[in-house]
Amino acid sequence: MDEILQNLPELKKGWIWLAGGGPGDPGLISLLTLKGLRQADVVVYDALINPAILDMARTDAERIFAGKRGGQPSPKQEDISTLLVKLASTGKRILRLKGGDPLVFGRGGEEARMLVKHQIPFRIIPGITAGVGGLAYAGIPATDRHTNSAITFLTGHGADGGLAKDIDWDALAKASPVLVIYMGVARLPQLRTQLLKSGRHENESVAIISRATTNDQKVLETTLGDCIEDLEKVDFPAPAMVVVGENVKLRRGLDWLGAIEGNRILDHDVSDITPQGLRLIMKADDD
Repeated sequence: MDEILQNLPELKKGWIWLAGGGPGDPGLISLLTLKGLRQADVVVYDALINPAILDMARTDAERIFAGKRGGQPSPKQEDISTLLVKLASTGKRILRLKGGDPLVFGRGGEEARMLVKHQIPFRIIPGITAGVGGLAYAGIPATDRHTNSAITFLTGHGADGGLAKDIDWDALAKASPVLVIYMGVARLPQLRTQLLKSGRHENESVAIISRATTNDQKVLETTLGDCIEDLEKVDFPAPAMVVVGENVKLRRGLDWLGAIEGNRILDHDVSDITPQGLRLIMKADDD
């Protein structure tokens, strides 16, 4: 391991690495992110970074919190980007550690553009985004030939606080059999109304995943028609994402994390799930 790390690129003085910290489980960070943690003089980290990951940093490294959380006092993005420029100008080695992947709903592109503007050298290190890691830890395949050959990631928050206005919801509802909605719980009533209006079926399977890949992960299986009422019955703290699609049904036979905790996985017959199953349901209703 140490030999592999030694042969990876060095985090040089005056450089900034924009690195993904993954969805929560410390074991899901990349070797490059680990090397950045071991070499950085300063670690600028997001709100969703697992403290166990920060513990991998050098003991003498400065740690600066720069997290943004919905509905809570948070530093402005412009101030975070300015801070990165200021830190880099000191000649220190900077690791900007972002939850998930820095370029998937992580504003890493905005920060990188600021670095380009000020001619600061940087490297982008991908991370496992929650829409991939969270589904895997919930036992839900992102794609499966019995359910879907396409998947769409979207955010539940628009710039004005409502649903995103740059999404063609009617086209999305028809074209993508599986939707993974980041930060979708706070806008769940609006999302359900919009998806039903755009043609999705009230009996379609839905999973809500809270604190994905962490020891506190919770998964609620429900339907589009019942998701709000079912969610009100349980404690599901943020961050949480919503998965809409027939692939959720496959969790019955793939909940490997539940099996580790002592639950039994049943051999699940997928004969009731067909490719583009949702479209077949919708077509039957139209007829």
